[in-house]
Amino acid sequence: MSVVGLGPGDASLLAPLAEAALSRARAIVGYTGYIESVPSRLLAGKDVIATGMTGEVERCERAVRSALAGVDTAVVSSGDAGVYGMAGLVLEILEKRDLLDQIPFEVIPGIPALCAAAALLGAPLTHDFAVISLSDLLTPWEVIARRVQAAAAADFVIALYNPRSKRRSGQLALALDIVRQARGEAVPVGLVRQAFRAGQQVSVCPLGEFDPEAVDMLSLVIVGNRATRIAGGRMLTPRGYAEKYDL
Repeated sequence: MSVVGLGPGDASLLAPLAEAALSRARAIVGYTGYIESVPSRLLAGKDVIATGMTGEVERCERAVRSALAGVDTAVVSSGDAGVYGMAGLVLEILEKRDLLDQIPFEVIPGIPALCAAAALLGAPLTHDFAVISLSDLLTPWEVIARRVQAAAAADFVIALYNPRSKRRSGQLALALDIVRQARGEAVPVGLVRQAFRAGQQVSVCPLGEFDPEAVDMLSLVIVGNRATRIAGGRMLTPRGYAEKYDL
């Protein structure tokens, strides 16, 4: 069985290796929203197993049963399947069921959401960065806050996944307050919503002008480090070339 990263959602950004895996598969399993982003020609004539937002374990179990029955099965994730995706859960289930020697397993990489967002924002990730999910469904908020504080103190650019939802409306503001204490109000913040999909929105502003209320679960937020600046409406985190070479 394979776990396939679909990329940001636009069909043109589906990696050739991922497309080949989906073409070969006889069963495709995933969250309903991700299944909808799979080109229809790759779904035609196949067993499609879709579940809702909190059905991760159920759909992975069903995928494992499908693979055990000898069906070439692909589990899909948005972005890269190994970055907050299904690769870990599928592997964990195979481990728990003692099936690692019975079911061939592979992960097919895709363009992760932070790379898609960074491309639209300019060049915010060209120096060291940290990636943190603000979802406390599986990780206690105290742990998340501690990680944000450590990343802010170490001056990492910070990419924030799952920044805000209807149920979790306050964590993003709390995280940005932690960053504010370390970096002040002028540090650039980039917001990308629906990257490379219909309704795409991209904006850059100083932290002091950033509105957390404009963010939802379809968004990704990137906070610059102390060297990040706004250049022509884009985020630029210099690597250090100007200090070493005459630009």
